[in-house]
Amino acid sequence: DGKPYTLIDTAGIRRRGKTAEMVEKFSVIKTMQAIADANVVVLVLDPIQGITEQDSHIAGFALEQGRALVVAFNKWDATDAEQRERAKQEFERRMYFLDFAETLLVSARAKSGLKGLLAACRAAYESAMMKMPTPMLTRALQAAIAQQQPARQGQSRPKMRYAHQGGQNPPLIIIHGNSLDKIPATYKRFLEHYFRKAFGLKGTPLRIEFKSAENPYKNT
Repeated sequence: DGKPYTLIDTAGIRRRGKTAEMVEKFSVIKTMQAIADANVVVLVLDPIQGITEQDSHIAGFALEQGRALVVAFNKWDATDAEQRERAKQEFERRMYFLDFAETLLVSARAKSGLKGLLAACRAAYESAMMKMPTPMLTRALQAAIAQQQPARQGQSRPKMRYAHQGGQNPPLIIIHGNSLDKIPATYKRFLEHYFRKAFGLKGTPLRIEFKSAENPYKNT
């Protein structure tokens, strides 16, 4: 569509013991460098070989780097029903943290399922670079609170007052209020899912930070 793309093809990372140790380490290092430099990572998985520990490490590194991500199961045409089901179950168990990523079933050899690959990459990039105005973020935050409030901690309940965007690629939402250090991880995940749906974010990690106002009477 008239837009330039730079595609970086990294070396395949094999199961340990199937290649020389130094070559494998070099491949992993180059892959990590490519991930750090990329706007969008396409994680190519082999459903015949199955989800490996190395696959999980690479996926975790991409998440740590905040990269937008698309998952592509290659060789899908060469798998039987049992292999497909096993691959899906392994992916859900080992890579549950990639639930934000679009998953495509492709075959490089048969050239099937590839049509949507660049479209998914483009959508992930646009989500990662999305600008979310403070008024819209704050309205979404208020709607989320109206649907489900954070649990009361002792005598007080955390109070979230407004939200603004603190960065892009990946999107960072900063929420201001009082006693926000008491908000549990489960409620933070609820907010993440709510913001994703409210802004149509696909294929990008989303980070949320809480900033509590200082109590002026704290040291008196």
